[in-house]
Amino acid sequence: MHTAIFTKSRIATAMSLALAGTLSWPALAQQTDAAATAKTEEKVEVIEIKGIRGSLIRSMDIKREANGVVDAISAEEMGKFPDTNLAESLQRITGVSVSRANGEGSQITVRGFGPDFNLVTLNGRQMPGTGYTRSYNLENLSSEGVSALEVYKTARAENPSGGLGATVNIITTKPLNNPGLHASASVKGIYDSSNEKGDDVTPELALVVSDTLLDDKFGVSLSLSHQERDFQKQQANIQGWQANVALPNNLAADKVKDARPVGADGKPSGNYYFPKDMNYSIEDVERERSNGQLTFQFAPVDNFVATLDYTASRAMTGSESIGWGIWNEFGGNINAYELDSNGTALYADIGGNDGSFTANKGSTEVKADSVGLNLDWQLNDDLSLSLDYHDSSNKTDNGADKGLGSEGQVILGSDQLLSKVYDFRQGEIPHAMVYWKNGTDELTAGEIDSNFSQFIHSPGEASIKQLQLDGQWMNNVFSLPLTKVDFGVARTEQTMGGYQGWSGLRGGPGFNPAYPQIFPDSMFVRHSTSNFLDSFNGGGSALKPHYYYSYNFDEAVARQLAFLTSAVMGGDVYSIDPYFDGIDSESSVEEKTDSVYLQSQWEGEVLATPMWLNVGVRYEKTDVTSLVRQRVETQVNWESASEWITQYQQGGSANFLEQQGEHDVVLPMFDLKAEITDDLIGRFSWGKSISRAPLGFLAGGRSLSGSPKPGARSGSQGNTNLLPFESTNLDLSLEYYYAEGSYAAVGWFKKDVDNFIQTTITETTIEGLRDILNGPRYLKAVADITARGEQPTSTAIFEQMLANGNGNSEGKIEPAADDPLMVWNISQPANTDSKSVDGFELAMQHLLWDTGFGVGANATFVQGDVEFDVNSLQQQAPLTGLSDSANLQLFYENYGWSVKVTYTWRDKYLIGVGQAQGSSDAPPQFAKSYGQWDLSVNYDVTPELTVFFEGINLNDETERGYGRYEEQFLFARQYGPRLTLGMRYALE
Repeated sequence: MHTAIFTKSRIATAMSLALAGTLSWPALAQQTDAAATAKTEEKVEVIEIKGIRGSLIRSMDIKREANGVVDAISAEEMGKFPDTNLAESLQRITGVSVSRANGEGSQITVRGFGPDFNLVTLNGRQMPGTGYTRSYNLENLSSEGVSALEVYKTARAENPSGGLGATVNIITTKPLNNPGLHASASVKGIYDSSNEKGDDVTPELALVVSDTLLDDKFGVSLSLSHQERDFQKQQANIQGWQANVALPNNLAADKVKDARPVGADGKPSGNYYFPKDMNYSIEDVERERSNGQLTFQFAPVDNFVATLDYTASRAMTGSESIGWGIWNEFGGNINAYELDSNGTALYADIGGNDGSFTANKGSTEVKADSVGLNLDWQLNDDLSLSLDYHDSSNKTDNGADKGLGSEGQVILGSDQLLSKVYDFRQGEIPHAMVYWKNGTDELTAGEIDSNFSQFIHSPGEASIKQLQLDGQWMNNVFSLPLTKVDFGVARTEQTMGGYQGWSGLRGGPGFNPAYPQIFPDSMFVRHSTSNFLDSFNGGGSALKPHYYYSYNFDEAVARQLAFLTSAVMGGDVYSIDPYFDGIDSESSVEEKTDSVYLQSQWEGEVLATPMWLNVGVRYEKTDVTSLVRQRVETQVNWESASEWITQYQQGGSANFLEQQGEHDVVLPMFDLKAEITDDLIGRFSWGKSISRAPLGFLAGGRSLSGSPKPGARSGSQGNTNLLPFESTNLDLSLEYYYAEGSYAAVGWFKKDVDNFIQTTITETTIEGLRDILNGPRYLKAVADITARGEQPTSTAIFEQMLANGNGNSEGKIEPAADDPLMVWNISQPANTDSKSVDGFELAMQHLLWDTGFGVGANATFVQGDVEFDVNSLQQQAPLTGLSDSANLQLFYENYGWSVKVTYTWRDKYLIGVGQAQGSSDAPPQFAKSYGQWDLSVNYDVTPELTVFFEGINLNDETERGYGRYEEQFLFARQYGPRLTLGMRYALE
């Protein structure tokens, strides 16, 4: 317990009088109490409860006093927020679940609506998304300097639009809100059990200090934090599943097992699916995160406060990885297969193509900053105005590696194989074995050859300039149940854009000609898979392949730069320049939004029941401008058995396409809160909210794949005139506050969303782009191979076409005039029909009297007509992120000890539609259910000094994903637990 003395200001007294009066409906008794005015300078003693208990009480009070459905998390003490980043904190709130990146919470889903549907504000200011997106990566924000998180789940006219799922407001420390000197400093050592190459223990440092001067008229606060984390990510991955691929019709009966239902013709019927590849990787990551905020406040008189603040964050993530795997083509390449009852390939023996060992390297920097000025003026007892301006940006750059300037990938391996076998008939990880021409299932170091390398630089930036004028009028004049009116206007200019440079596939892709002499055997280190993905059944020593090679990325690049020169390679000269042929793509979207709102609050009684009614409306008009650099494709060459490369028109000025769009929305809302008894609160809310279309959809113009292999000939086209998702929301809730810090609540919500956006994939031919595949020369090569009694694999066909004289001087095959036009799968978004989502939220919080023990639990159950039909190959527009979720918190706080155990669970959910190498039916990506146990233990050595221990992911939970069915494996990721030991010193 902490006792604080402060002086009530005139504004605070007026507010407390307005909120504390006994009201009747329809007449509102309003009196000015002279005695109350005389007490404006009275000393008031406040008992402040600190720690977990105090935090829960404050959060509960916010929920109870709010209009509409609002949940909050409050800092336990200054500089002591519940979790290591804000996403991890938000997942404790009912209805909020997180998606993860690198084993940490990153983006939030609220009530089944994913990151793009939720708006993040900082002290009420709309924040730009991370890079070229609308969604905000919350793992880049530490909790230092944050006093509370508010989640508005129902519409509110005064909030900026964009939070169809919810609006999350981050409230930072304000020095004049807590006069006097306050400081907190902490130091942590982080041990990540997955780490192999980095430091075993990495630091996290934080400082928060706040002080007021000049009789509390001037205040300054500063928060700084720096965290380093070294860890390893192990994963297995399939890029996509292909539906109904070409199958050979001459396989022996013992080479085919098909469990699909038998049709009227006596043959198996229904769709069937094969994996495009199978890859494994080990990624070593070093991550640094620095945050800072500086705030100045000046209140020269009681009725005016000026606040100037600057917030900045920087996250640097460097990674190096080694991978190994296979790539598949179908038709004549298939030697044998086994399908389950859903048509999913559990086993496939496939010839041709190659096996590879891949090294990746890159560093990504995310920098965000925001500078803002707020002028808050209480003109008189009735009217206050607030003028706020901020300029904020969020930049991401994957070229932060100063030596490379891009993300690089080096692929080595060999095409000297007999066949590849994919096998997922047991365990949680598929096997991918390669049988080589050397007579074994293991390639020797001396047989490893150069395939290709590629280098990509794709920076992006989102920025917002926003000017807001808000006002509040308190009704102390008219005898009406109207207590106050809030109003405001705003201008928001948001710009989001990025560009990309791609080196192309450098170094003569496809092992033809071969250059194994570039790499000495000593460059490769052989490893066993015994410690790889060993948290999964079927991983570790049970995995096949049972080995992999690692090699140094920089050495592999240096050797190829030295050897694969223009004299040797001609146009395929090896280069690490991502802008080898200039900028490949560039696009930006600018949105200018003018808005105005009016919101009123009414108080009174109906049948002796106190009620509060909020009614408001917001109007917004948005102009959209899209600017896209168009590249002109000329032809697609078949450059090796596994690689097809798009060629572009060279020279000339950049071709930019500008397109315009606009939309406007009217967003009404009202909230009704009834105090049924002193302890029982009922709520009814109705309103409209929106989320604007994803940025990539709004950028007009068309782009085609630069590496259009068979089964992966894709492209995209934007739509600048997309209307925003518009949701009509209905909420009913009942909350029972039965003791200090204890309550139980149940709520039902329904969202009817119009203008749902569906991405439609259309098979399109483009004049002049011809396809060597199945052209006359291709079919002749197939006939030549078949006549010899050999299998017409893609490798054999490519070599036969070269033997038939179809290659150019560099050994590449160019399209001919009699080849058919290439068929591209072009995706384009469009507004379609309406969707509905509804669900229940349950929450309880109980403090066990004065024992120090407490428990909190919540769960959300959602459903709707927005689910993906896995049995249909029709393109669909489901809602991503929809899932049930639950949280449990157990704690004890007494005698200087503070112990908290938390469990967070999220059911399976749809990550997205479309797979990187999936077929044109736009197959889904699902995540399996995830549950994580965390622990924190604090002990107060003195009132100022606390030592603590934290354990994250103590149950070593893993991440898994799949396609249409669980047998269609997509990914498995393993991180391991993290442990933290530290101390905190606080001066209050």
